[in-house]
Amino acid sequence: MTSKIIIEDLKIYAYHGALPEETLIGTYYLLNVEVHADLWKAVGTDDLNDTINYAEINDIIHNEMKVPSKLMEHVAGRILKNIKMKFPQVSFIKIRITKTNPPMTGEMHGVSVEIENQF
Repeated sequence: MTSKIIIEDLKIYAYHGALPEETLIGTYYLLNVEVHADLWKAVGTDDLNDTINYAEINDIIHNEMKVPSKLMEHVAGRILKNIKMKFPQVSFIKIRITKTNPPMTGEMHGVSVEIENQF
C-alpha cells in the first residue's frame, strides 16, 4: 500500500538567487512537498512512530531554506536528500519550489522548479 503525505504552499522568506541582490533582499518562496510510503501500520496503531512525521519534514525544509544558494534546484535537491536520509522508508519524493517575486520583466505568480525521485 502506498500513502501520500503532502505539504502544500509552505511560505518561507529566503535568500536564494544567481544575482547578488537576491541574496541580500530575499523574497518569499512557496514549497510543495509530496512523499510516498507504506503507512498502513499507522492506520491501525494510531502511533506517530508508525508513520512519517511531517513536522520533521517541515523542519528539514526550513533548515535547508536558511542556506543561501544560487539555484532553487540545489535547494530542492538538498531537501530531497535530507528527507530520504531521515525517512529511508520513503519510496517517492516530489518537491516544488516557487520564487514568488523573481527579478524578471512581466507580471507573474512566480517561477517554479520541481524535482522528483522514485526509490
